Amino acid sequence: MPERPVLDSVAALLDGVTDRAALDAPGKSGAVLERVRIEGRPYVVKYLDHEADWSLRAAGVPGSPTVALWERGILDALPHEIVQPIVAVAHDRDRPTLSVVLMHDVGPWLVPAVDEPISAEQNTRFLDHMGALHVTFWETGLDVDVVTPRNRYLELSPRMAAAEAALGSTHLVPSLVAEGWPRLESVAPRAAAVVVPLVEEPDPLLAALAATPQTFVHGNWKLDNLGTDDAGRTVLLDWETPGRGAGTADLAWYLAINCRRLPVSKERAIDDYRAALERRGVATEPWWERQLALALLGALVQFGWEKALGGYDDELAWWEERAVEAAPLLR
Repeated sequence: MPERPVLDSVAALLDGVTDRAALDAPGKSGAVLERVRIEGRPYVVKYLDHEADWSLRAAGVPGSPTVALWERGILDALPHEIVQPIVAVAHDRDRPTLSVVLMHDVGPWLVPAVDEPISAEQNTRFLDHMGALHVTFWETGLDVDVVTPRNRYLELSPRMAAAEAALGSTHLVPSLVAEGWPRLESVAPRAAAVVVPLVEEPDPLLAALAATPQTFVHGNWKLDNLGTDDAGRTVLLDWETPGRGAGTADLAWYLAINCRRLPVSKERAIDDYRAALERRGVATEPWWERQLALALLGALVQFGWEKALGGYDDELAWWEERAVEAAPLLR
């Protein structure tokens, strides 16, 4: 697969830029965005700096995962159902911690950052296109190993929160992670008994998932990163935690982070994703139940802190049951 060039300076990447303006975005990682014009056309510039971005530090990839994907040509292999807006990237030779991504401005196509559920039609399309992405890279031999599964599952761990506190970080998410994990043990002790040991040492979960079919996962299918273009394709942003993994891990993340805006039950969404795989020729029967159960457990390893901050409600109860059900699969 042909590699893509990476420019060696921000100045080269932004040559010809006019009308620069800061862009507010719903992300909480510390990345900085600008809306610009080049030859009259609108673009968005994203600055990825390890000195300012806690999620980059947690990913553990020199430069940035986005630059690694671009350089390896992986983004060129995406299925036609997926639109990614990146047109050029740079890793600045004068600031080794800084990478910059130039993207088409896809703002009009993105899911609005509101509280209301998305439509059932758009939800089904997102899950169908998630399946298309995973089938395209099913058991791939391409070099998609960017962010390791370990770092993906420890991104929102007490270890990350402690590391950020030691740096004097003032970012909101690490502080909420630090607050939420101790609370899980008091509000959902059955879930905590399974999940907290894995948040400290995820090897049993990683080994169990690795024994099931693997693909290329995006790592952050949240609605803030998604949209639908005029042709009905899914716009997919923020390739910051991609790598090899279980497809149902993307599904479980989608269910966990978007829970308040899903227009259907989690069970219905799971069925829709499975149907997307089956329609594209993947036989799910031999491995499905095991991988799904482990992936749902994995989502609570990632989001147990967040669910605990909301108290013991129907949402946390659902995830607690999934964690307890999956625990025997770790032995």
